[in-house]
Amino acid sequence: MYSYKTGLKAFYDLVQALEQLPSIGKKSAQKMAYTLSIENKFLGLNIAHAIENATMNVQKCQKCFGLSESEICDICLDDSRLNGELCIIANPRDIFIIEDMGEFCGRYFVLESQNDLEHIDFALLNERISSEHIEEVIFALSPSLANEAIMLYVEDKISAPIKFSKIAQGVPTGIGLDAIDQLSLSRAMSSRVKL
Repeated sequence: MYSYKTGLKAFYDLVQALEQLPSIGKKSAQKMAYTLSIENKFLGLNIAHAIENATMNVQKCQKCFGLSESEICDICLDDSRLNGELCIIANPRDIFIIEDMGEFCGRYFVLESQNDLEHIDFALLNERISSEHIEEVIFALSPSLANEAIMLYVEDKISAPIKFSKIAQGVPTGIGLDAIDQLSLSRAMSSRVKL
């Protein structure tokens, strides 16, 4: 068995590399490695080229800490998005989720250091709020007691007199009450709307 793996070092190196990806287990990694190295070599080469291209060109925006291929991202450069709204999110990937909805037309600020609040660049955040005439900061953080504390901490560090809001939380569509945690259900009850 081990001599078989030794003779397929490149294949098992690929399997081990794929296993490092989030939510990819050993069996999935083996299936992907087989597809990329045997069944569809062209796809494997395309993916390898795309990975190389992304690692060489994708960086974090110097204003919002979202993803960009230049120093400042297209969202931060887009003057039509200067609508007075700044959405604070936990991760650059959250921008994709919000942008896919097509309903938010403001700008973003990523709290890169959520676990280490002292490393959040509040000087940059306050400068952006002032220079971009931000009137409302919208927190789009997942509901948790830790994130509630983070929102209070960020509010305290922002010097401008602006409006603060957070995304609505509660019961997701199509989910039974038995599948909802107590915190979400409690928030849904307290934020109920009149029909």
